[in-house]
Amino acid sequence: MEFAVVDIETTGGMPQTHGITEIAIVMHNGVEVTGKYVTLINPRQKIPPFIVNMTGISDEMVATAPLFEEVAPQIFNLLKDRVFVAHNVSFDYGFVHYLLNYHGYQWSAPKLCTIKLSKKVFPGLEKYGLGSLTRDLGIRIEGRHRAWGDAAATAKVLTMAIEKEGMAPIHSLLNKKEPRKKIAPPDAGDAI
Repeated sequence: MEFAVVDIETTGGMPQTHGITEIAIVMHNGVEVTGKYVTLINPRQKIPPFIVNMTGISDEMVATAPLFEEVAPQIFNLLKDRVFVAHNVSFDYGFVHYLLNYHGYQWSAPKLCTIKLSKKVFPGLEKYGLGSLTRDLGIRIEGRHRAWGDAAATAKVLTMAIEKEGMAPIHSLLNKKEPRKKIAPPDAGDAI
């Protein structure tokens, strides 16, 4: 099983109205890291001051960075045929899925959340946010709140989880279906 461990930095929380300022992808073959990709991205909008303070990514830094559509072919090629892994996967996947599809790439992938995986493999920890989890597991993050630092740390969490429990918890999470809304059965009087 091939994985793409992804972390993004953004201008906000909504894929339709905010932009990605940085993306990092760590390729992982289930045993070790096999490659990496990281780039700043020009989000075509101002980065809010609180995000500049958190990430250190400024408008000046992204002014000459490529637009998402310019790096979309590379991102698509790195993600296709891989399980998409992230810490709080819905956030990162939501942005990447929206932007790739918006720019003409019909892409989707199985999603693996390292928060859910960590709760299964490392039960009983007080918190499972990336900062707390990596501290508890003895992983040092080089560049917290930057895409590369967080993606590299998440890849280490994945490696440690596989070393501890093998692939079974991953298969279990990947095979779990999202809860669906129940549709009421038709009334008996509806039958013809």
